[in-house]
Amino acid sequence: MRIAVAGLGAVGLANAILLARLHDVVALDPRPGRVAMVNRGLTPVDDPECAEYLASGMLNLRATLCTNEAFRGAEVVIVAPPPADTETERFDTAQIEALVERVHDTNPHALIVIRATVPVGFTAALIEKTGCKQILVVPDFHREGRALYDNLYPARIVVGEVSTRGTMIANLFRGAALTRDIAILQTAPTEAEAIKIFTASYLTLRMSFFNELDTIALAADLNVREVIETLGSDPLVGRHDDNPGFGFGGPFPARISRQVLESFGTVPQHMMRAIVDGDDARKEALTQAILSRRPHRVGIHRPVAGRGGDENPDTAMRDILVRLASCGVELVVYEPGSHAREACGYRIETDFGRFADGCDLIVANAMTPDLAGLGPKVFTRDLFSRG
Repeated sequence: MRIAVAGLGAVGLANAILLARLHDVVALDPRPGRVAMVNRGLTPVDDPECAEYLASGMLNLRATLCTNEAFRGAEVVIVAPPPADTETERFDTAQIEALVERVHDTNPHALIVIRATVPVGFTAALIEKTGCKQILVVPDFHREGRALYDNLYPARIVVGEVSTRGTMIANLFRGAALTRDIAILQTAPTEAEAIKIFTASYLTLRMSFFNELDTIALAADLNVREVIETLGSDPLVGRHDDNPGFGFGGPFPARISRQVLESFGTVPQHMMRAIVDGDDARKEALTQAILSRRPHRVGIHRPVAGRGGDENPDTAMRDILVRLASCGVELVVYEPGSHAREACGYRIETDFGRFADGCDLIVANAMTPDLAGLGPKVFTRDLFSRG
């Protein structure tokens, strides 16, 4: 089958590689650097499985900057643009709408699969707006930095259409996976969208719980690692998503929670409101914990890259960076390579040795090997260093 994938972000690249194991895939992206990397067998995102499969040279995958090359002749087009770089806390669906219109104009017979997180009701509204009946929504469920693995070994596949072609799309993804023990659920598009939204909301709630536990432990001088490990040994709790962070980890979870608040504004949502407010409180508590150490110069270790993935230019630690700057703290940001340009507005250091020597406190979202020997000089809430 000839398949096009629009977008070479974490989700788009993972889906392109997944399907290129069995099908002829052309991936479209407007960024020349990404296109060139993929065509050289290199990954532009931080995903170990993507790196492995691209390096293997065993994929029927090529990347292009040309819309016609990607869309013409494709039977299925996967629409998976990276999140828009926007200040708003709402979903920006403009990229998705523009891509759908371009696909429909270029290849009106192609089946268009939206593989991005969208508000509940978006797909039905887009079909009505465009008159295009070829649109399906198929939510993508993955962890940050492990998008390909979670598509190779999915727990379930949700397709937002109960039809023969919906079954065909479900079988397309199931056939490309490396496991056959996969639950298939076909629903109306609004229910598929809601499943993704509320799955993400629950995981955000869980992250918020462990972040608040960590905030309390800091204030009470508790051994928080011991508390979390013992708590997670209860099978009703488990050990997933239990590693504290500086907050949600980026604008996407915040948009999920705020989108639910807005979309269902007439319904009481005390828990969702608490998640949003709790995240703000978490960032302020950690800012104060850093300031309490009275540092002269604070190093911010890789605020753009976060803990994986590539589309997190506004991580929770970046929020803390802004708070520290507003308090007059001298800041140095360490971002090597291509990420350095994204950390504008602050002094950038691309050499780790100079960075570490020049700061008396280093704030790090992830405890990476280069930080391991710096001991108490590092302030992080990454207790389990899982990447």
